Amino acid sequence: MQNILDMLKESGAILEGHFKLSSGNHSDKYVQCASVLKNPKNAETLGKEIAKKLPNDIELVVSPAMGGVIIGHEVAKALGVDFIFTERDENGDMIIKRNFNIEKNAKVAIIEDVITTGKSTKEVIELVEKNHGIIYSLGCIVNRGNIEEIKDVGVKYLLSINPQIYKPEECPMCKNGVDITKPGSRNI
Repeated sequence: MQNILDMLKESGAILEGHFKLSSGNHSDKYVQCASVLKNPKNAETLGKEIAKKLPNDIELVVSPAMGGVIIGHEVAKALGVDFIFTERDENGDMIIKRNFNIEKNAKVAIIEDVITTGKSTKEVIELVEKNHGIIYSLGCIVNRGNIEEIKDVGVKYLLSINPQIYKPEECPMCKNGVDITKPGSRNI
């Protein structure tokens, strides 16, 4: 765990400040895994570490774009299986495009960079199940929301970080006039 934390800190992936999260809540910390994943060696190492935590009979890895694409690919590479990603359409709905498909009853691992509320993960679960895949495992680099399972499937993670999270109307940083930043890729 310490070497993962060190890797994230050294790459600048752990940010401190005042952030608006995809959920609309505010936080004093943000994890920008793109900063650590931009280094291919780091991405490969993190992918192998997540793969070690997953069942060895996974047949397909699925990740939501944008944040999950690099780490999902690295986990699939470590497992020796195919990888596909989901993306949002013009209405913001999670979809599968690009001639990707999920074989009926395929054993699927959904891989994210960071899980905070599990919202994107739940959307991908629903999409995989709609396409007749079976969710075998969930994994991420950072579990930021202290979430141990989503829809009765355990979450495997490399690091847990528990930042302060506030409803906008209760945020002390807002009350003190601290400028807010909206990182992330939800609206890309």
